[in-house]
Amino acid sequence: MEKQPLPDNLAKGLAIVTDNEMHDPVFPNGCAVCEIEIDPMTGCLVLTRYTSVDDVGRCINSLIVHGQTHGAVVQGVGQALWEQFVVDDACQPLTGSFMDYGMPRAHLLPSIKSEIVEVLSPTNPLGIKAGGEGGTTGALAAIVSAIVDALKPYGIVHLDMPATPYRLWQAIESAKAKTPAKSANSLYISSR
Repeated sequence: MEKQPLPDNLAKGLAIVTDNEMHDPVFPNGCAVCEIEIDPMTGCLVLTRYTSVDDVGRCINSLIVHGQTHGAVVQGVGQALWEQFVVDDACQPLTGSFMDYGMPRAHLLPSIKSEIVEVLSPTNPLGIKAGGEGGTTGALAAIVSAIVDALKPYGIVHLDMPATPYRLWQAIESAKAKTPAKSANSLYISSR
C-alpha cells in the first residue's frame, strides 16, 4: 500500500493550540428501569427486561459509550443481586474465588437496551460528560425498586442487597407468617 502525503496544513505535524482545565464539576444523569419475575416458592429472581437511558453530554463514540453502559449495568446488577463477600466465624473467606462468589453471567441477564441523550455540558469546550458510570448507580435502585414493587402484596417495603434467592425467600416466608398475601397462590410475581 502506497503512503499518501499529508495535507499541507498537517505536513509540519500537530501542535496544541489551546488546552482546557475543568474546574467546574459536571454531572451526567440518566434513568434505568427493569422488569423482574420472582418465584415466591423459591425466591428465584429472573431479570426479564432492562433499559438504561444516559445523558453523557456530547457522545464522541456511541459504540464505546453503549459498551460502557452495558458493562456498568452488569456491574450494578451483580452488586444488587449476587455479589457478597462471605466469611465464617473465624473470618475465613467462604467466597474466596469466582467458583463460589456470586457474580453476573451472560445467561442470567436479558439483552440490555440502552439509549444516549446528549445534553451538552457548559463547563468544557466539547460539551462532554462522563459515560458508563450512570449504568452502575441506576442499576442498584432499579433492581431493588422492582423487587420491592413485586413483593408489595406481601407488605415488604425494604430488602438489603444483595437480593439473593435465599434472602427473597426469607422475606416472603416471614411476611406470609405475619399476614397471608393476596397473590401467594400465583406461581410468579412480577414488577414492570
